[in-house]
Amino acid sequence: MAERPARKAPKTHVGRVVRTERLTPHMQRVVLGGEGLAEFATDGSTDHYVKLLFDAEGVTYPQPFDMQRIREEFPRDQWPVTRTYTVRSWDPETRELAVDFVIHGDEGLAGPWARDAEAGTTIRFLGPGGGYAPDADADWHLLAGDESALPAIAAAIEALPEGAKAFAFVEVADADEEQKVSSAAQIQWLHRGSRPVGEALVEAVRSLDFPAGDVQAFVHGEAGFVKELRRHLRMEREIPRERLSISGYWRLGHNEDGWQASKRDWNAQVEAEQEPAPSA
Repeated sequence: MAERPARKAPKTHVGRVVRTERLTPHMQRVVLGGEGLAEFATDGSTDHYVKLLFDAEGVTYPQPFDMQRIREEFPRDQWPVTRTYTVRSWDPETRELAVDFVIHGDEGLAGPWARDAEAGTTIRFLGPGGGYAPDADADWHLLAGDESALPAIAAAIEALPEGAKAFAFVEVADADEEQKVSSAAQIQWLHRGSRPVGEALVEAVRSLDFPAGDVQAFVHGEAGFVKELRRHLRMEREIPRERLSISGYWRLGHNEDGWQASKRDWNAQVEAEQEPAPSA
């Protein structure tokens, strides 16, 4: 059997903070630019993401920075810590990359970094990844997510063709967390209040009077409600798997390291449980 070639590490880019903007009480935008983005490029997906790299405490990496070399030569606990964020927008003309961060005080790693970032600050990141974009041939579109999915949902509805029919639901804490999005399609904002994350989203999608025709759906956010909506869309609505983009961006009670370590097995279990039985 031929040996499988070693997986090539994704391209590492270096972004320099151009400016920041507090969009809502808990959402901060950081715009990155500079020559370190000269090789950054997107492919038209609206759910592009990057993996920000935060140096492990007390570790100095050889220069030039090479993620592949680090993975080969350093123990796992000395690798840079990664945090995954959706690209809100990329302008190849100005070479500016906008990334939105949910901020909860000093909680987490990337949130406080974004809150405190100043012009000129640099950060390394890998990417972009992604693979979803609204299909112009779909009869209508369904998009649902919490704050973590808002950048991708906003990018998607801004990319919808003229006259496209779309239902976009975004759950946020309260009215102060709503954002203005330049799109003919309107976001239906759901205010969580004291309710569990995703409960309002599940109710909204379940109560939607689904139009006839081919639907393309995008459902992302906290893994618990994503699992419920996947079951609803696959088993009750019988939407083909290839017309769904569904993923848990995060999971209650887990940081990103713990969630990413278990996500593949969790997804496989969910798929096994929620696939409709084959027709006789």
